[in-house]
Parts: sequence; structure tokens; C-alpha cells
Amino acid sequence: MKAVTWHGKRDIRVEEVPDPVIKEPTDAIIKITSTGVCGSDLHLYEVMGPFLQQGDVLGHEPMGIVQEVGSEVTHIAPGDRVVVPFNIACGDCHMCGLKLFAQCETTQVREHGTGAALFGYTKLYGHVPGGQAEYLRVPQAHFGPIKVPAGPPDERFVYLSDVLPTAWQAVAYADVPRAGSVAVFGLGPIGQMACRVARHLGHRVIGVDGVGARLEMARRHGVEVIDARDVRDPAEAVRELTGGRGADSVIDAVGMEAHGSPMAKLAHATTGLLPDALAAPLMRNAGVDRLAALNQAIDAVRRGGTVSVVGVYAGMADPLPMMRMFDKGVTLRMGQAHVKRWIDDLLPLVSDEADPLGVLDLATHRLPLDQAPHGYEIFQKKRDGAIKVLLSP
Repeated sequence: MKAVTWHGKRDIRVEEVPDPVIKEPTDAIIKITSTGVCGSDLHLYEVMGPFLQQGDVLGHEPMGIVQEVGSEVTHIAPGDRVVVPFNIACGDCHMCGLKLFAQCETTQVREHGTGAALFGYTKLYGHVPGGQAEYLRVPQAHFGPIKVPAGPPDERFVYLSDVLPTAWQAVAYADVPRAGSVAVFGLGPIGQMACRVARHLGHRVIGVDGVGARLEMARRHGVEVIDARDVRDPAEAVRELTGGRGADSVIDAVGMEAHGSPMAKLAHATTGLLPDALAAPLMRNAGVDRLAALNQAIDAVRRGGTVSVVGVYAGMADPLPMMRMFDKGVTLRMGQAHVKRWIDDLLPLVSDEADPLGVLDLATHRLPLDQAPHGYEIFQKKRDGAIKVLLSP
């Protein structure tokens, strides 16, 4: 089959790899119909090379048609249309019982001290082949795949794999007061949907970004926007819009590659030049993230407010402004999305023909799988209005 494979920094290729097969009775094989390129994939494209191997299959936002199931998979059958959550969870362990599916004890990668295994996301998260491919082996398929109705376009459902649950959790963790305000830093796919979820729940939403196409998309969905190119200090601009107090809640939807952190940018670049054997422990033990967005979020939130971190960070010793956070009484929540925890809230919304979350207005590019390298490039460089790229095998 054809698949998107990693071969080095900014070097991904579409090549032939072996077809997946059933290995465990809880497996399923899915024929992919749509799969997204995620902002987290750009971290692999740019930063996370020390934890990848040449030929690794990328991608963790797939949906498709069930081709084959193992003997212990009963809730889906060949021919069913399904979305596959990006985290791999058993549904039965202690953590899954708490609905903390991203911490599943059955698939935790204990070798690296990380949470539940993820599709297409490095040795740190299980080294499981990803979904930017023609077919996907799905472990723990007795629990994970989400059955969706036949008929509507994939764009109605594909974001249930990651984007929508991550955005919903970001808003839930932000603990926005009733009719309160939330500022969203970063208007990529997750930030866009976090804005729409917050609007749907009745909150005032302020979006912050420096890319024109992203700002325009947010405006279309009723978001007040701050163009980071036009202000000296985005956090100050948020305070100006909120009576000088700051937003009740702030969502950091940017993460570790934020602009405006020159020393951490140098750390990223330096780490990328090292052999993997040296770079990997440095990333595990050093503060190598670019923290501009997180620092701005902490500055922009009101005293006693909540910062919800949904952007990915990878440094183990990143410096935080602890005195300021303590003085302001800031609550900080974060983590991988527990996808299936939020599906009951989201499935009715994406099934609604009125499209209350605007899922049909997110993908800016739908490309054949063969054009994945181009899709990665325009997404990473924010060219050609690229906000969300979907691939069709």
C-alpha cells in the first residue's frame, strides 16, 4: 500500500510499505477514506526527529471503512464507516474507567514514561504506524473506533479523530464562567474549533493570531480577533478588550513552536543538528520549547482565571513564570485529549445538517495522498491559505 513516511527533517515521502494485517483478536483493518495533517504532525516534520526512524508511517486523524476485524471485535463489522481516535485505549483499565483515555494503562509506553500509545507519533508513544496511508491496523479496536452513519461527506466526521475532541476538551478545561470570556492564542485547526465550541456554548471569544487567512476564518464564525502583527503585546490587547482585567480563561493552542522565543528557537535548531543519540536525552531533560504563546496566555488571563494548554510541548525543564502565576492565582490545565470522553457531546453536533460548529468550513485543502509532501510544506509555511489539509488515499 501507499503511505506517508518520515525520512528526516522536512523530508516526508509517499512510498510503498507492507499492507497491515490482523495481529491480535482486538485488531481491525480500516481502508482509509480521509486523513488529516495535524499541527502535531508538523512537530515531527520539524523538531521531533530524534524519536523517529526512517520509514515511519505518519498520521493520526483517520477515518474509513472497516475491512476486517479480529475475533474479539464485535461493535463494528466489515463495511461499517468509522472514525479512529488518535489515542489508542482499551476502555477497561483503571484510567479508562476514569475516562482518562489518553492515559490508558494497557497501552501506556512505560519504556519512555509516557501515556497511551498514539498512531503515527514516534517511539515515545508506541511506534504505532499511522493513518496517512491506504490502510490502517487499529489495535484495541474492540473499543476505539467510532461508528458514524453512511452518506454525509467525510468532513462531517473526520475531525472526531482529534480536532474536535481536542478543541472541546480545551474549552472544558478552560472552565469559562457562564457568559464569560475566553481568549484563544493560535487560530490553526484546533484554535478555530476551540473558538467555535466556546461560541456554541455561549461565551465571548477573542482569537489571537498573525496569519490573515486564519483571522478571516475566525471572523466568519463570530470571533473577535486580534492581529498579532498589529499590536506590540497581544496579552495587553486582550486586557484592553476586557476592561483591563484580562480574559476569564485563555487557551494556548500554539504550543512549543511559538514565534517570539529566540533562545528556544536556537535550542530547537541546535538540537536538530545533533545526532539522535545526543538530541533525544537533551529534549527529554532540557527546556527546549518556545514559550511565547504560553507566557502571553498567562499574562492575558485575569487574576483567578484558568489557562488551558492544548498546544503540544516537549521540553522537560521549560522555565515558567511561577511567581506571576502564583501571584495571579492562575489555574493551569493541559494534556492529550481523551477523545471518546467527548464523543457523546460532539456526534449530535456534527450530524446536525445545520452544522453548528462549521465543520464544513475548516479544510482549506483536500489533496490526494501522493501530494502529502506539498500539503505538509504549505501547512508548515502557512502558504496558499492553508489552515487544514485533508488527504484522500
